[in-house]
Amino acid sequence: MAEDSVRTTCPYCGVGCGVVVSRTRDGFAIGGDPDHPANRGRLCSKGINLLHTLDDGTRLTEPMVDGRAIGWAGAIAATADRLRHVIDEHGPEAVAFYASGQLLTEDYYVANKLLKGFIGSPHIDTNSRLCMASTVAGHKRAFGADAVPGCYEDLEIADLVILVGSNLAWCHPVLFQRLKAARAERGTKVVVIDPRRTATCEIADLHLPLKPGSDVALFNGLLAQLAETGALDHPFLSNVAGLKAALETAQADVPVAQACGLESDEVATFFDWFTRTPRTVTVFSQGVNQSSQGTDKVNAILNVHLATGRVGKPGATPFSVTGQPNAMGGREVGGLANQLAAHMNPDDPADVDRLRRFWKAPALRGGQGLKAVDLFRAVEDGRIKALWIMATNPAVSLPDSDRVRAALAKCPLVIVSDVVADTDTLRLAHIRLPATAWGEKDGTVTNSERRISRQRPFRPAPGLARPDWWIISEVGRALGWEKAFSYTGPAAIFREHARLSAFENDGARAFHIGGAVRAKYDTLEPFQWPCRKVGQSTARLYGDGRFTTVDGRGAMITVSWQAPRDLPSLRWPVIANTGRYRDQWHTMTRTGLAPRLSGHRSEPLAEVSPRDAAAWNLRDGGLTRVTSPHGDALLRVRVTEDQPPGQVFLPIHWSDSGAARAVVSRLVTGHVDPVSGQPESKYTPVRLEPWVPAWQGLLLARSAMDVSGAVYWVRHHAEGCEVYDLAGDVGLDFAFNGCERIDYSDARRGITRTAWLRDGRLEAALFVGPDRPQVARGWLDKQFATEILRDADRAALLAGQAPSGATDGSRQVCACFGVSLHAIEEAVADGRARTVDDIGRLLRAGTGCGSCVSDIKEVLSQSKPNQAA
Repeated sequence: MAEDSVRTTCPYCGVGCGVVVSRTRDGFAIGGDPDHPANRGRLCSKGINLLHTLDDGTRLTEPMVDGRAIGWAGAIAATADRLRHVIDEHGPEAVAFYASGQLLTEDYYVANKLLKGFIGSPHIDTNSRLCMASTVAGHKRAFGADAVPGCYEDLEIADLVILVGSNLAWCHPVLFQRLKAARAERGTKVVVIDPRRTATCEIADLHLPLKPGSDVALFNGLLAQLAETGALDHPFLSNVAGLKAALETAQADVPVAQACGLESDEVATFFDWFTRTPRTVTVFSQGVNQSSQGTDKVNAILNVHLATGRVGKPGATPFSVTGQPNAMGGREVGGLANQLAAHMNPDDPADVDRLRRFWKAPALRGGQGLKAVDLFRAVEDGRIKALWIMATNPAVSLPDSDRVRAALAKCPLVIVSDVVADTDTLRLAHIRLPATAWGEKDGTVTNSERRISRQRPFRPAPGLARPDWWIISEVGRALGWEKAFSYTGPAAIFREHARLSAFENDGARAFHIGGAVRAKYDTLEPFQWPCRKVGQSTARLYGDGRFTTVDGRGAMITVSWQAPRDLPSLRWPVIANTGRYRDQWHTMTRTGLAPRLSGHRSEPLAEVSPRDAAAWNLRDGGLTRVTSPHGDALLRVRVTEDQPPGQVFLPIHWSDSGAARAVVSRLVTGHVDPVSGQPESKYTPVRLEPWVPAWQGLLLARSAMDVSGAVYWVRHHAEGCEVYDLAGDVGLDFAFNGCERIDYSDARRGITRTAWLRDGRLEAALFVGPDRPQVARGWLDKQFATEILRDADRAALLAGQAPSGATDGSRQVCACFGVSLHAIEEAVADGRARTVDDIGRLLRAGTGCGSCVSDIKEVLSQSKPNQAA
């Protein structure tokens, strides 16, 4: 590797892809790390576009206290003084931290140590509660530890892979490509279990569109079938408790077809494939976890694997894929309210004593803290007086988010550490602390297969931004605990973390990285835990039938299907399911800065079936108001056969910073799983109503604009300009002083078009009409990069089309290489492309992360039937 290259890790999903960043004459270049075992050189569209998210103009670059810029000395003193005041007045349990899977392990470790060990409050939780808590609880019930038993290789050597509640193609594209390649090479069968038909179904041999919330019934039915057909692995089960009770309950549960809404022959095929295929991997994700029955769903899946001995064996295991890059690392250091550091148990006095002695932290107490939803309820009712939020945006991501915002607004002390200057949560903070971002951070993360990798910096932090571990340590020192927080850098924190994992650990705790204590931190290579000795790495767990429980036995858990808590009704007849888009991440504070990543879905879409569109008088491309008992959202409609009747899919990414009314968590109930505390995000009864504005518009402007007068607005970044889709009942006026203005209007058709030019350069363009303007958006974007517009281009501005007549206003299909739908359609129409491979050779679309291949196939099938390949 070149001397001017840095090996680091992608900061997005839990795949944990290795990234190589190289310095070039013009800045930096990025590529996948061919030597990293997670991705072997592949990157998805988000990873490929990482460098386009490094925008210092959006950054929080200096500490702020009560809206006033202040240096670090003053900010640390203010933070410590105000925390001390709360502790003295109300006790340590009035203080809480809310952390994030975006933190590095070293950051997380210090945060957990400060709050639990030295302030003496158990109330630290994390946004991982929203995505992984049910899997954690299920694993601990079955295996005795929060440990994924398999590894990525298992997807490639299995003969059957079952994807449950996982749109792998969009949410974990690199793993999807590994599975897709294995299917092509080995003939691996793939089953997708998901209410929607997603891009992942492109490789499915069988798609089971089960009713939302019916997973337990499906897997209980499978367990009963396995027993009936003699497919149980009795030697393996000799060290597993709970078979009799779990099986009796499964056999007595409701009929699968009835509960799941599936055809009996589909169910029979799935059961038969699972029964006859020893090398089976079941991959599950948020469709399982984000449920008020999430833990039971996880254990229903684990039960069938335990019953057949398919746990931690090559190509035979249950496998949870995580949503965030360091959800697992945060759990390793005790970042959840129901955990202690190094996988120790807050309800075990021996573990509490062990950690207290290791940290020399007399304030550490036993017992669990408040989980995320309850934590914010405690802020609301005044039990929590001080809340420190780190690297996350709960005003957007937590359910019933208007209630969350109201709670934060009345909290006496809200501290927020973040990298950007404006988020919905940051607007409610008393103290704002600028943290370092990806590219500046230095530490470790742990991916979905228990693999620890380094994130390394390659650029300086802007302004006064500092690492999270440094900020937390300085506050700890200011509070009087200088010795405990005298870290010289992340390497020292990592070594302490590694020593703790080995401290008095005779194997009862699965998490053990004592073998890395003396490793050279700067050159640390990716490795999987447990790692008890130097150079030792463990790919799989529990395949030998020995588990990390007190008696060494695994456990099958008795679970039975229950109907969701809030069923559809005449008032709320449609079930809302929330999820991710292919090219976006969380609340878009990072991905929203990359123009290519907005091209695929530039607006949040309410996706409905044709039948529901007709029933609720909705039209494709129109607007709808989606309402639940908790709130509402205003979204554009997408009518698609992929969406089952009676359900609507809503994206999670938009905040009040980027849209008028598109925070879908406003709709979501606060129901939580009784075991894991994870909130229900996949099942909210709502109603849909058409909203027909007096006008719709498109505004492109060189800089950000105030469009708050529009009832509907959504903003995204394009090359050289900001783009706003608008709609309203009352017209908007914009003024650009010192600009030449050119206008066109057609009163009969209700159309007005205006462009503003400053010294011959395009400053802004506005298109308004009764419907959404159909203009060449791609061409218009590019005009902002032109120094002096030609006469032909000036004339074309108001037409919204290039002088050549090009009308490419289509959405982007391939975010890796910026290929539009129009470009693909042209290649098909003129006969140059007949297959996906042809499109790849001509336009490169589909040759990057590959998650756009299903879209390309759809274009091919619509343009030239039977020629898709």
